[in-house]
Amino acid sequence: MEQPWIHKSKTDFWLILFPAFFVLGIVFVFQDWLSEIQEDYSFYTWLFLIVFIDVAHVYSTLFKTYFVKSEFQRRKKLYIGLPIICFLIGLFLFGFGSSVFWSVLAYVAVFHFIRQQYGFVRLYARKEEKSKINRYSDALIIYTATIYPMLYWFFSSPRSFNWFVEKEFFRYESQFLIQVSTVIYVLIVAYYLCRTLYLYLKTSYFNIPKNLIIIGTLLSWFFGIVYFNNDLVFTLLNVVSHGIPYMALIYLKEIDSKPKEEMGELFHFKNSKGVIFFVLILIGIAFTEEYLW
Repeated sequence: MEQPWIHKSKTDFWLILFPAFFVLGIVFVFQDWLSEIQEDYSFYTWLFLIVFIDVAHVYSTLFKTYFVKSEFQRRKKLYIGLPIICFLIGLFLFGFGSSVFWSVLAYVAVFHFIRQQYGFVRLYARKEEKSKINRYSDALIIYTATIYPMLYWFFSSPRSFNWFVEKEFFRYESQFLIQVSTVIYVLIVAYYLCRTLYLYLKTSYFNIPKNLIIIGTLLSWFFGIVYFNNDLVFTLLNVVSHGIPYMALIYLKEIDSKPKEEMGELFHFKNSKGVIFFVLILIGIAFTEEYLW
């Protein structure tokens, strides 16, 4: 069985799979400097990590929806109505206070981050045998990789970082619950490792991209939330390993892989200059949003 690359092996590796491992390497090599960087250059870390990556990656979805004429016409009511509904829900939540508003947004953001990793796993598992045990095992490990660190956050003493604002999550300090969840976490990771080894020995096939996504998620979420207690480390591991792969996925699937006749005006982005313009447009929109805040 061939490896189930989304685009090509090189682009998948460098743009989707590698960022989590690269950032983790940066963290371990330069961890003594990161605190100083955060203190002395907090504006620039916020600008490049939050605005230019985290906020920008959200707007890359425009190249799959609003900027694609045929897609927009196909779901016009959804694309017009949904932002209005979300805005009204936001106003409703803010009516209960800013803390309620940001708390709900934080939980939604966590859900979004978790589901993106699950989505990548499903994409890379698309050529495997369609069995319940395969699907459930993949879901079990990727949800464990992401939910356990969040439970650790909820049950431990206050962390030095937050998702949006302070006191956004329900917290209940309990070493007992941490220990129980840690044992379950270790058992599930052990199950994943053993099952992966068993399947390799049985079939002589190892799904490289799927397992790299899983391992990268395990490492980035564990070290970003559990092992380290540092705002910049959390932001690096959280944002880079999430935002860059998503922007790459949008470009590779919605622009680079499509024939020109299906793209309309977006075919101008199908070259090296187009990649630069793609990134600059996202950065420009993200910067404008933050400036208006």
